[in-house]
Amino acid sequence: MRKLANEELPRLTVNEFKTADKIPIIIVLDNVRSLNNVGSVFRTADAFRLEAIYLCGITGKPPDREIQKTALGATETVNWKYFNSTIDALNDLKQSNYTVYAVEQADGAIMLNDVLIDMNQKSAIVFGNEIKGVGQDIVSASDAVIEIPQIGTKHSLNIAVSVGIVVWELFKKAKK
Repeated sequence: MRKLANEELPRLTVNEFKTADKIPIIIVLDNVRSLNNVGSVFRTADAFRLEAIYLCGITGKPPDREIQKTALGATETVNWKYFNSTIDALNDLKQSNYTVYAVEQADGAIMLNDVLIDMNQKSAIVFGNEIKGVGQDIVSASDAVIEIPQIGTKHSLNIAVSVGIVVWELFKKAKK
């Protein structure tokens, strides 16, 4: 085996990315503190050609040097929108017929491995603050809650890791 050089990878240009079909998923960041996490989420959204990212509350927004450091240009390709509150973002999504899923540990949560999302329907997935998680008001306003199964002692993951796990799992199911 030989590692491929960057120029050998089938990459879209920024313009090709902007006009390409997207997976109809919007990532919603509910008061995410870390600008590095925000940048990482932009890269994941670019890698899987997601529709957009909604940045809410205290979540940082481009242009920001710390976001750019981890986004590596993905803020130029991925559509994003800022909302003062996550509830405002959810109201906007619901008016546009999105199904809203919060990623959290909650009564009645659906384990990620059991989630079935119709990729022909528009979905939004909410990820929360690094300490407090997704706010209870947002969990209550969501159509369903997804839980990432965990068997260790911490029962929490970094938000950027959580986004990668959830998006990958949904992407795998969509490709079938």
